Amino acid sequence: MAVKVGLVDDREIDLDKMHAIVSSIEEVNITFRTTSAEEAYNQIKSEALDLLIADIEMPNMSGFELADIIHSHALDIAVIFVTASSGYAVNAFELNVHDYIMKPYPKERLVQSVQKLIKKHQSTEMKGRLFIKHKNDIHIILKQDIIFIERSGRSTTIYTKNEEIKTYLTLNELEGELRERDFIRSHRSFIINILYVKNFNLYAKNSYLVNFENRDEQAMITKDKVKFIQENYF
Repeated sequence: MAVKVGLVDDREIDLDKMHAIVSSIEEVNITFRTTSAEEAYNQIKSEALDLLIADIEMPNMSGFELADIIHSHALDIAVIFVTASSGYAVNAFELNVHDYIMKPYPKERLVQSVQKLIKKHQSTEMKGRLFIKHKNDIHIILKQDIIFIERSGRSTTIYTKNEEIKTYLTLNELEGELRERDFIRSHRSFIINILYVKNFNLYAKNSYLVNFENRDEQAMITKDKVKFIQENYF
């Protein structure tokens, strides 16, 4: 599966160089390129992305601010900084960025960094599955098939497209395994996959019922989480 990459640099000449190098790498799909950090932010909210390659010092919004948004919202997007400034290096690695490349740089430096990310991405594809042990059974679940998860009492039910699976794992434990962008801890008792959400129905002053495609069961979501989804996914 190709790694989806976004590029942002306010200098067109630097953006052209970045684009020429990255587009020559196999197993890469450039989702967007832009000279505007604000446009990159909008793309991050609306596009599935694996890697953002960004300059740091840009007008209005910096690449560092973009990385901070990715980090603070726990989005599963790697970041490579390509910058003329060394002053952000320490803070950048506190945000767990994939790499920090100083301008001017040889082609091979960026190629090696992206290829390293590709290998890491490929090695985690098997992590697209959950291994759930329950009593004498072991279930292997494709994460993409999970519609929502509900905690009730001491047990947890995982609702998938085809079945319901019981486990004693807590939502906190499962949330740690579901770092993909599509999964949201919508409520203290629920994790939902927003790809399957059909609509929200007002339930109480600060909460909604969540209806899903292909399932009659409902989940709950707080008003704050609905706002978060609106701001970061649409």
